Amino acid sequence: MAEVYIVGVSCTPFGKKPQESFKQLTRQAYTEVLADAGLADGGLIEQAWFGNCGMGAFGQNNIRGQVCFTPLVREGLFPQRVPMINVEGGCATASMALHGAYKDILSGQVQMALAIGVEKTFVPGDAQRTQQIFDGGIDQFDPQEWQRYYQEAGERAGKPFDPAASSGTLFMDTYAMQAAWHMRHHGTTQAQIAIGASKNHAMGALNPKAQYRFELSVEQVLADRLVSWPLTRAMCSPIGDGAAAALLCSERALQSLPGASRERAIRVRASVLTGGKYRALDEPGLSHLAARRAYAAAAIAPTDVDVAEVHDATSFCEIYQAEMLGFCDIGQGGPFVGSGATALGGRIPVNTSGGLVSKGHPVGATGLSMIYELTGQLRGECGARQVAGADIALAENGGGVIGFDEAACAVTLLQR
Repeated sequence: MAEVYIVGVSCTPFGKKPQESFKQLTRQAYTEVLADAGLADGGLIEQAWFGNCGMGAFGQNNIRGQVCFTPLVREGLFPQRVPMINVEGGCATASMALHGAYKDILSGQVQMALAIGVEKTFVPGDAQRTQQIFDGGIDQFDPQEWQRYYQEAGERAGKPFDPAASSGTLFMDTYAMQAAWHMRHHGTTQAQIAIGASKNHAMGALNPKAQYRFELSVEQVLADRLVSWPLTRAMCSPIGDGAAAALLCSERALQSLPGASRERAIRVRASVLTGGKYRALDEPGLSHLAARRAYAAAAIAPTDVDVAEVHDATSFCEIYQAEMLGFCDIGQGGPFVGSGATALGGRIPVNTSGGLVSKGHPVGATGLSMIYELTGQLRGECGARQVAGADIALAENGGGVIGFDEAACAVTLLQR
């Protein structure tokens, strides 16, 4: 089987950036990924995948990537006539772009491919437009189907589905119901969720790319404003903007790069996508299947993973994904996270970037920001948040919702 390598990664600082345009964010992520790969321009790139969810709310549908790259083509930084595929898949968008570039290389038709995700979700004074971006992450044709599902699930979880009484979004309510069900059936506590949130805020404080760069104690997390019980604001990812990118190549192309680029290359051991469905509450989610397939493709076990980034749109998700990814037994995610097993120096450090709750969550860029963090970890370049001796890394990224499943999930395995 062909080998696929990541030779360049980039990530802009995440945050609320009303003064920065989609084109400016694109330029920053693209020029920085070239620099990281040791390339003066993109002349070796044969295919590009552009991830974005919300640009249509700003007036640009369809050819989003081509529009954002027009100035770069004109300036000779991006090659002419290179095909660019636009990708949209909720919060899993950037991981889908990465998966497309990965398969390009595997096919043998392309020697170097670019994956980039660019997003703006913060619109000052226009919360309705921000809501429009997120509304696309759930079925708008037959809303009665998910309303009925959540009403029934809420009864079983002991948390009635009542969006009108929530101070957050519909998505935060669905996560809160999942957390409530987990608490009722497995004994998970709000304090365990808060321990994960506190840990990730501490990691974000060490990450210069993070939107929130401050620490919060467990007590402060619990005392923060309630969004949807049991989730407080400090347990939920914020609105923000940003971009991230990765440059992938074949082994043949790798040998043509400068020695420094070859030495920092990271191998992609597996890239797996799965699709969501309306599942039973006690049925494992789609990330469980994606992880099993990824482990099989890479011929490794969960215990071989040294560091992971997971999609903690809320801090409960870290507890849940620790179970789905096989880091602990089903139902034991609360005690696992609560014990410090996912902290720096723990059994399997998770979300050393600060995770979505601290690093931020510009949805179309999130998946590639995970790859940026994990590539840095495998290269040994993460400074105070470095995982000692990290050799194998895992990224889990889900997007959209179908019941309690994401609509899509990506699990990616990387190795130094």
